Amino acid sequence: MREGDGDMILARVIGNVVATQKNERYHGARIMIVQPINLDGSDRGDPILALDAVDAGEGDRVLVVQEGWSASVAATGRPGAAIDATIVGVVDTIDYES
Repeated sequence: MREGDGDMILARVIGNVVATQKNERYHGARIMIVQPINLDGSDRGDPILALDAVDAGEGDRVLVVQEGWSASVAATGRPGAAIDATIVGVVDTIDYES
């Protein structure tokens, strides 16, 4: 579900992944399963994995950045970790008229 480098997408948290063994750069990081959604809340594409930088919960609508450097810094505070997607915001409301 990658439309281009540096995308920020709207998604819904649908689950989490428990990894008891992981790289030290991910220590303490939560891995969430997110479903990309359209502005009307309908699903689009396949679910993806994203590290959680904002303490999102299941069912939350979230903003996910999909770009290696930004995702790495948002999730771990430093560049260089192999991270493709990070949850960077919890969405409270969307005001949009087409």
